[in-house]
Amino acid sequence: MAEHQLTTRDTKLIQYLNEAYGKEKELETALAAHIKMANERKSYKKRLQDHLKETKAQAKGLERRIKQLGGKAEAVTVPGPNVASEVASKATAAASSAVAAAKGPMHALRGTGTAEKLLKNVKTELWNEYEEIGNYVAIESLAQAVGDKETEKLAREFRRQEERMAAFLSKLLPVLGKAVATEAIPVAERRPSTGRTTKRSRSKPARSKPARSTSRSKPASSRTRSKPAKSSRSRSKPAKSSSSRSRSKPAKRSRARSS
Repeated sequence: MAEHQLTTRDTKLIQYLNEAYGKEKELETALAAHIKMANERKSYKKRLQDHLKETKAQAKGLERRIKQLGGKAEAVTVPGPNVASEVASKATAAASSAVAAAKGPMHALRGTGTAEKLLKNVKTELWNEYEEIGNYVAIESLAQAVGDKETEKLAREFRRQEERMAAFLSKLLPVLGKAVATEAIPVAERRPSTGRTTKRSRSKPARSKPARSTSRSKPASSRTRSKPAKSSRSRSKPAKSSSSRSRSKPAKRSRARSS
């Protein structure tokens, strides 16, 4: 009996679904290792445990959809569903799991203290979350373009789960960064003196403002002094008119005497 021939569309969808499936299987092992190291922060540990459940459910959902399309789930990046044999696929999947398992002990050694180890774990987890988001955005857009609504819906749901986890990790990073400072750096070195000098330098322009205001007031004082000069001129005019009137009166009397 001849095997079912996959269409080009389904072959391409299975390719991208397998890439996401391989990443989810890898993270199952990595998350389990990080959970063991997160005892100091209960809320973070609880979130990792919840996301591990999501990751396992995502892997099962991807595997189920790959089979529905006529392929087989493989934890490797392959150009098509039938390139590697089933035996080779299992061997490669086992090798990927071994690499992921080896990362756990390595992550336990990095960092000088508990807070720094957690900080580096969160950085790694966030990097993985964005890779997964990229996988699901690609699958969602591809499925939408070829009219596969079921695959599109699956990818959208998983993408939103990864985005929520990435948002949680992004908020946790600053908290752990401050914890590293408290844990590894002496108190005297946490607030450098450069911060104080910058505050003093900012106050200098405020002191120079009164000097500008006094320089501006000088033209105003010169204007007020010029006003009495104008008033003195106006007072001199009546003086001239009174003298001219007094001089003209004797002239009228002289005319009367001569007549």
